[in-house]
Amino acid sequence: MQIDLTDDRKALFRGQLQSLFREDFDEELSDFRANEILDLAIKTLCPDVYNQAVQDVRAHLQVKLDDLNGEVYVDG
Repeated sequence: MQIDLTDDRKALFRGQLQSLFREDFDEELSDFRANEILDLAIKTLCPDVYNQAVQDVRAHLQVKLDDLNGEVYVDG
């Protein structure tokens, strides 16, 4: 699965990375290096985050489906 970010979102994250490195590590991070870190994070973290989100939604929907009989069941 390919996860693509818009150019605006990439620029936002790149800026946040550069601020982190500047403020916490006293190091300037070039756009190239920030993009490399961002690409690595996307490749390594995003699939797990996505899969966890899918599992969370599935669990939430299962609770709703399990309660469906109580909500709409009519005694006959």
